[in-house]
Amino acid sequence: MDGYKMTDNMQTSAIINAGIKTLQETLGIIETEIFITTIKEESFDYTEWRSDNLFNDMTLDELVNQAAKYERDNPDLIPQNAKIIA
Repeated sequence: MDGYKMTDNMQTSAIINAGIKTLQETLGIIETEIFITTIKEESFDYTEWRSDNLFNDMTLDELVNQAAKYERDNPDLIPQNAKIIA
């Protein structure tokens, strides 16, 4: 992918495995299969969905504060070159 850079924290297969595990724990096995099939068969654009839905109920300050809290709470998950908040 153009512009995509692997992080030192997780390889692609580890990210996929973690995502599948999270889906199965949250939705269950059958619903996970339905979700994956739907995403693959329909031309789902995550970037468009995210911009339309994910942060609609948050102000910019709330989003920045949440990102900073996540960074503080999960320093091992944030690559050093990707620090959001100094």
